[in-house]
Amino acid sequence: MPAADLLERPAPSAGRPVPPPRRPRWARRLRRDWVLLLMVAPAILVLAVFHYVPLLGNVVAFQDYSPYIGIAGSPWIGFANFERILTDPDFWDATVNTLTITAFQLVFYFPVPIGLALLVHSLLSPRLRMFVQSVVYLPHFFSWVLVITLFQQMIGGAGVLNQFLRSHGFSPVDVMTDPDLFLVLVTAQSVWKDAGWGAIVFLAALSTIDTSLYEAAAVDGAGRWRRLWHVTLPALVPVIVLLLILRLGEALTVGFEQFLLQRDAVGADTAEVLDTYVYFTGVVNSDFAYAAAAGLVKGLVGLALVLAANRVAHLAGEQGVYSR
Repeated sequence: MPAADLLERPAPSAGRPVPPPRRPRWARRLRRDWVLLLMVAPAILVLAVFHYVPLLGNVVAFQDYSPYIGIAGSPWIGFANFERILTDPDFWDATVNTLTITAFQLVFYFPVPIGLALLVHSLLSPRLRMFVQSVVYLPHFFSWVLVITLFQQMIGGAGVLNQFLRSHGFSPVDVMTDPDLFLVLVTAQSVWKDAGWGAIVFLAALSTIDTSLYEAAAVDGAGRWRRLWHVTLPALVPVIVLLLILRLGEALTVGFEQFLLQRDAVGADTAEVLDTYVYFTGVVNSDFAYAAAAGLVKGLVGLALVLAANRVAHLAGEQGVYSR
């Protein structure tokens, strides 16, 4: 062995074993948490198969796709389908309807779960609180068919409301088929069905507030409304910002079944949204490539809204969906 190699090699410590090489951090975590990873593996598999693998099908948006010859045999047409979208008045009408419904529900529906959570949280009796929570959660598990049928029986042409009006000599009002009231109708249906379920997140946030803060505020002379404004609402701000960002990401997704079931009653001009537009264009009319392009545009716009809203949240000092 050359003398230079002997000089460069460090002498081993006498009586001290040489430690084994350290594994990378990800390998140590994998060995430590393999049981947890195995437990969530089925959920990850379902998410991958039903959410991420279908994303590969978006390639048909750039083809003149035909189901008879498949993706491999369909000719490429580039951005021709997206050019059709820019000049399609039906697409823009559906977009305007979708954004109008989103803006209306953001103002009149989004605050309802917050108020409902505050109301339920203020109940002193645990049994009464549990009963109220069970009652307001229950409609979330009803299908839209059942919800719309219930509204039809209550305020439809032959519903309870019109029977009462006729029996007292008043003219009936069919709310279910009035295009001018459709915006209020779908918002009321969404509030009745999902407001209780949406309050769960806010109730969880309220349960984490330290009760000593309320006691200190009461000692300082703060009344109920002062404690609500200076203690409760600041604790809810991070959750409100997070859900608001996620709601903006779904600005072009207001629902499918709810509008599909009521589309014929009020007309396509009023009830046509992007989800129903993609369905009728792609499935009913078999224009799969054009519908895929429309759906891809909707997804990209939603992603851009989430990133922009999250950036605004960071500038305002909130964490948002993900931290910087």
